[in-house]
This record gives sequence, C-alpha cells and structure tokens, in this order.
Amino acid sequence: MFETDLTGVPQTSATGGVPDAERMDDLVAHAHARYADLDEGEVADYIPILAEADRSWFGVALTDARGGSHVAGDVDVAFSIQSISKAFVFALACEALGHEAIHDVVGVNNTGLAFNSVVAVELNDGSPMNSMVNAGAIATTALLPAAHADERWQRIRDGLSRFAGRPLALDGEVYRSESFTNHRNQALARLLQSYDRLAIDPVEAVDLYTRQCSLSVTARDLAVMGATLAHGGVNPVTGDRVVSADTARDTLSLLASCGMYERSGEWLFEIGLPAKSGVAGGIVAIAPGKGAVGTFSPPLDPAGNSVRGQRACAYLSRALGLNLFASAPLTSSDAASPEGVLS
Repeated sequence: MFETDLTGVPQTSATGGVPDAERMDDLVAHAHARYADLDEGEVADYIPILAEADRSWFGVALTDARGGSHVAGDVDVAFSIQSISKAFVFALACEALGHEAIHDVVGVNNTGLAFNSVVAVELNDGSPMNSMVNAGAIATTALLPAAHADERWQRIRDGLSRFAGRPLALDGEVYRSESFTNHRNQALARLLQSYDRLAIDPVEAVDLYTRQCSLSVTARDLAVMGATLAHGGVNPVTGDRVVSADTARDTLSLLASCGMYERSGEWLFEIGLPAKSGVAGGIVAIAPGKGAVGTFSPPLDPAGNSVRGQRACAYLSRALGLNLFASAPLTSSDAASPEGVLS
C-alpha cells in the first residue's frame, strides 16, 4: 500500500469546484511543510548522473484550469522528465494517428509487471500492452510520423514544450549517462522488432526515447503540462491548444489504469487521480476540469515513486477534493433543480 499519512486531513468532495486562490496557496504551502522533513527513500542510482541529486530538494506546484499557479519549495529546480514523458508523447501520437491506431499497435492494458519487463512482452505475443511501460513507450515514440530521426525528435521536443508553455532543453549530461546504461531498453526494442511491433530501426527508437526522457523540466512545468490535459488539451497558461479534448481524455484514461505501473490500482485506490512518476523524482497528478499537481523530490520508495511527492499528492487530493471518486450526497436544492447539478 502507498504510505499516504492523511491523519487529520478532512476528505473534501470532488463534486464541487476548487477553492479560491488564497486557499489553494495555503494548502500547497501546507503540503510542502507537512512533508519537507520526511527523510525516507533512496535516490535512484542505476542511471549514474541521477545519484548526484540533492535528496533534500522538494517542490510542490499546482496549476489550476484557469492558469493560476500555486507553489511551494524547490519548484524551479531542473531535473530530467524521465518516464513522465511517456504520457505526453502518447498524447502526441494519439493526436497524430488516432485512438484506434495506438490501441491496435501498442495496447492500453496494464501488464501487472515491472515497467522494464521482458516477460510482459513475451507473455502477450509481442504486444507492449501499454505506452506507460518502457517497451510500449519505445513503440509509441517510433510511431510518431516523421521523415527522419531529427524531424521525429523535433516533433517530440516541440510537442512537450507546448505542453509546458515554454521551450524545454535536452540535458546532455543525463542523455549521455542514460545512453551508456540503457542496455535493457535496447534489448526490448530488438524484441519488439522480432515481433514486427516497431515502426523504425530499434537503435533509432531507443535513442529517441532516451532523448525524450532527458528533457529538463521543473515541478512548475509538470503542473502546467498536467493542467493542459486537465483543461481539455488547451494549455491554461498560454491558451495554446496542444491536443484535442478527445486525446486529453484518452491520455488520462491510460494514466489512471497504467500510469503508476503495477501499483496503479493502489495509487487510484489511495489518491484517486491519473498520474505519472519519473525516476528522477517527479510526479504529475491530474484532476480533470480542475488542474494538476507537479512535485519533485529525488528520494524514491521501492516501487520507484517519490516518497515526499506521493504524500503531497495524496494530501492535496484529499484537501482540495481532487479525488475522482470522492462524491457527496446531493443537497435538497440540488435534487429540486437537477439542471443546476450539470451546469
């Protein structure tokens, strides 16, 4: 079970709106203060450069669907987006190719196994199963239409930059470090190729995937990126339509079922939000129609999720009424005027 530590935090219904800006500022600051001194978890070291992160870094950002920003802590410290990129590249691929193409080639079901599992591919006749595990993410990246690798990379970087509302840069040091250690991803790509599940050369596919994971973001960026999905595909800060409302819906559906890998069910049970984590310590959690939380803290639990980040997401989900499943009974006035409930 996820350790969420919500003693004394009242459950707020998700059926209402979000509080005013001052109240959201207070709750974000409280979420940060509540867990800032928590010193559990280990900083990832299987990618050597990640081991250099300061374990005390902790930032919490919330961007609401109106574009309002509510932040506390180290929200402007840059880190590599890592697996969180999978959600937004999936959205770009869906936008370019359509709902059914991704479903047919990659799939949308949880593997129930580790994010880098070879067994999951073999057990499912070469299907990657979903775009949130490494095999599926590599296959999804390879599907993006482009004439050559440079054009495909530009499409990825430009697309994720539009989600963030600012140009995102490649962290060259992270990219080089990952490129020297991504042997398992190379093996997954070769396996997908053997099943005719990869649209481009496996070396090119893994290199592109490694680059997208090495894009540099902040907790503030993650909140804006998530809020774009929460706002029907329109970036609430820039006003730019990045993807369609249908694509945003499909992306959130996949995140709800697969975004936290084999622990997605536990996450949804405890926190109730579509979400994605990354091994550098980032988490984005999204409340459709309301906004998104972006957190950053490098120490991870054994499942690879930021310890402070998941606690902060759980706190804000409960205190702000973000949990998709937290409803409240209709009042007598609601029952007498059903059109008001739907407005």
